[in-house]
Amino acid sequence: MRTQVAIVGAGPAGLLLGHLLRSEGIECVVLERQTPDYVLSRIRAGVLEQVTVGLMERLGLDARMKAEGLPHDGFNLADGERLIRVDIAALTGQQVMVYGQTEITQDLMDAAPERGLEVIYEAADVALHDVESDAPYVTYSKDGADHRIDARFIAGCDGFHGPSRKAIPASVGREFERVYPFGWLGILAEVPPCNHELIYANHERGFALASMRSKTRSRYYIDVPLTEKIEDWSDDRIWDELAIRLGPDAAANITRGPSIEKSIAPLRSFVFEPMRHGNLLLCGDSAHIVPPTGAKGLNLAASDVHYASEALVAFFKANDADAIAAYSDKALARVWKSERFSWSLTKLMHRFPEDGPFERRMQLAELDYIASSTAARTAIAENYVGLPV
Repeated sequence: MRTQVAIVGAGPAGLLLGHLLRSEGIECVVLERQTPDYVLSRIRAGVLEQVTVGLMERLGLDARMKAEGLPHDGFNLADGERLIRVDIAALTGQQVMVYGQTEITQDLMDAAPERGLEVIYEAADVALHDVESDAPYVTYSKDGADHRIDARFIAGCDGFHGPSRKAIPASVGREFERVYPFGWLGILAEVPPCNHELIYANHERGFALASMRSKTRSRYYIDVPLTEKIEDWSDDRIWDELAIRLGPDAAANITRGPSIEKSIAPLRSFVFEPMRHGNLLLCGDSAHIVPPTGAKGLNLAASDVHYASEALVAFFKANDADAIAAYSDKALARVWKSERFSWSLTKLMHRFPEDGPFERRMQLAELDYIASSTAARTAIAENYVGLPV
């Protein structure tokens, strides 16, 4: 098989890139090692920046998002006693949209056949070849047979553990990483949210987050040591801990219910440079990971895809090789700013093992400053809604 762009990975990044390229008449094929059901089973992000919403609007795939998504004008920080509201609409003139990553992926999947986007699921043993040449190709196996896709470019949208980043020689790439000493224990339940906006809480017992997927489905998190096991956390124990950490105002409005999903996710900050090598472009988690504190993971993938699609369209329609060459620097400039915001919010809202009374007082002083300073809330709001692309 021959195509213009071979896309590895059919998560939201790969599917979004595929749709953007097809909308410009560029040939592409998406490879995914998992089944569609497995891809949809991954419970991930739920807060969308304007860049992500804008791309779905541009593709005309925003109808369900507009009907079922929850526009938010603000969010809250809590210090264990009070809620500090950050009014992002008043401070930036923009909103964020609460709409699950699973729902975006479903919308992109459903539209693929009618829009001529070919997606090959259950592609095993995917390998990238000759990425430094003008004729890179991808091999894979399916149904007991070996296959090859020849392309002009390869887009690696296959996540942190995929083969794309590994195709860049160690002598070329550089990794930056911060592994955090805790994970997020999450619970998903068919109960109404305790607040119509998100609450990020810093309590002396640890971090908590009150979030939602819809008006009837809630997503809550607490941070726990990496040594914790999910089987040691009953639903009742999680609800009890949430009520303490979120503070009295939120606790009074928590509706308890049985979990439909529970898990513990480790946290890390990770960036790989460069995001382009030869004719291979990395997008999303294949190039970077952010802690979920700032709700940046899916949105960073969307901005990568925005830059990558612009560069590829410029190459195929205007023979502009400079656009391809500029992709990595352009994408990384936004990646590092988003990494900074996620890292700083993680430091502000979590208790680290090495922290003592001084660090706790610094966090409380910072939260008090945010509560009293329009400038501080504006800086947070600008980053939360998403920096310009």
